[in-house]
This record gives sequence, structure tokens and C-alpha cells, in this order.
Amino acid sequence: MIEGPFFVLTVLGVLGTGLVAGVFCGFSTFVMRGLAVLPPAQGVAAMKAINVAAVRAAFMLVFLGSALLCAVIAVVTFVVWPDEGKLELLLGSALYLLGSFGLTMVANVPRNNRLAGMAPGSPEAVAYWPEYVREWTFWNHARTVVSAAAAVLYVLAIA
Repeated sequence: MIEGPFFVLTVLGVLGTGLVAGVFCGFSTFVMRGLAVLPPAQGVAAMKAINVAAVRAAFMLVFLGSALLCAVIAVVTFVVWPDEGKLELLLGSALYLLGSFGLTMVANVPRNNRLAGMAPGSPEAVAYWPEYVREWTFWNHARTVVSAAAAVLYVLAIA
């Protein structure tokens, strides 16, 4: 069984990846659905405001802190190479780092940046909005699943 500081790191990993999964799940299940039914100019304006608010300390601490924790857990797992839980720890770390953090950087952030450059009521924004909602939400579903899977794998590692 994992013990001591490594146990604490893993529990923090469970909490961080689970919190991020919850935030992403909320967006996938009701925030984006609510924004999608607004007139496009209002949906674009609201999403642009959300994207600005998201890069504040509260969320970034959890999101980036979890990425850092997952990286530390992976490195410590390679160094310590525990008898139990090593596969779960490595898979959980990889899922979060590639599937949550990585997808954010290559799928969601570029869409956010494109939307940020558009005036909410412009023809360009109105035309892009349905595509944005569909694609952003698809990738957000994926981030939700992999973040939750990382949390489950960490739980299995300490169980």
C-alpha cells in the first residue's frame, strides 16, 4: 500500500483531477447547453466573459496545480517504483496530462482564442458560434471523461 508523503500526493491528485472533472462536467452538461440556446451574440459575449474569468487564480490553481501534481506523481512513481499501484498512478498521470491539460491546449484554447478575436454581434461570430459550441463541447466531454478517469485510477492506486 502507498504510504506517507506519496499517499498524500496521490490523495491531492484525486482531489485535483476530480475537481477539474467536475468543472468540465458542469460545462458540458448545463453551461454550454444554456449558452447554446441564447441568441448567438449573447452566447458569444457570455462565453468570452467566461473565458476571461477562467484564467484567474482560483481555477488556474486547481487546473495547473493538478497538472503539476500529476507530473510529480509520475516522476515519484518512476523513482520509487512502488509494488502496488504503479500502473494506475502512471496511467492516471498520463490521462490527466495528455487528455485534460493537453486537450485543453490543442483543442479548447485555440477555439477560445478564435472566439476572443470576434465581436459578439458580428456576422463572423454569429456564423462561428454553432460550430464553436459543438466542437468546444465535444472536446470538453473528452476532458471530463479523462479527468474523471485519472481521479478513479488514483483512487484505485491507494485502495
